Amino acid sequence: MRNHPLTPFLFLIPGVIILGAFIFYPMLNAIWLSFTNYNIVTDAEFIGLENYKGLFADALFWKVLGQTLLYLVIVVPALVILPIFLAILVNQQVKGIGFFRSAYYVPVVTSMVVVGIAWKWVYADKGILNYILESLGLISEPVNWLTSTSTSIFAVMVVTIWKGLGYYMVIYLAGLQSISDDLYEAADIDGASKWKQIWHITIPLLMPSIMIVTIMSSISAMKVFEEIYVMTGGGPLNSSKTLVFYIYEEAFDKLQMGYASAAGVVLFIITLIFSVINIKFMSKKESAIKG
Repeated sequence: MRNHPLTPFLFLIPGVIILGAFIFYPMLNAIWLSFTNYNIVTDAEFIGLENYKGLFADALFWKVLGQTLLYLVIVVPALVILPIFLAILVNQQVKGIGFFRSAYYVPVVTSMVVVGIAWKWVYADKGILNYILESLGLISEPVNWLTSTSTSIFAVMVVTIWKGLGYYMVIYLAGLQSISDDLYEAADIDGASKWKQIWHITIPLLMPSIMIVTIMSSISAMKVFEEIYVMTGGGPLNSSKTLVFYIYEEAFDKLQMGYASAAGVVLFIITLIFSVINIKFMSKKESAIKG
């Protein structure tokens, strides 16, 4: 039995059962519900593409989709680039560096509810951010960071970036520790500056990690919810609402499960497209560097 060709597949059965119960079945059920009129109270009624027609005719849907893509465009580059320099910083062999690594990682393991409430205090009219900016003479009166339609979503983006830095830093740190010191020593002998070493040695050899971080941060940006729910509730005037928050409201506030499922399917397709594009782009980039 040990050498039977089907033996390895027996070890996959528990994982397949868990994936089927908690991933594949809910996903397929959501796709089916997207073609129905279902509000929990009554049985699902098949209505074809009506949910999708209503979705694409909804001005609010297009607004939150645009804001979701804006979130993606701003947050992802920040979470791809900034953790690289943070990882380089904490990769130094100096006394007490373990403390700084832990400190940078604390926001990652802190509850988003706690983080959201703390940052609401920071962003308050009389909060520390406005106090610092006024003290420096950068603003003449407090800025309504979370209650202004022009700043609310950007204020939440900062929180998303701040909380994610430590997580992606650890991924890069693992990649950095696999790079041989001999490469940097050879570059020093050739007179290469630190910036040239980062650009020509560190970045190319971190490409696999960069691809992982790009995909993970893209998915996280597309499904951002908790910080918006805690800090702004999607307001003011829907200015900080994203697609996942829109789905949540349609499903659990309005009980339009079929309509919300259609929006969820659209979100899945967009996320899948971005993931495929990221993989292809980063793979070509890695091949070009190796070539």
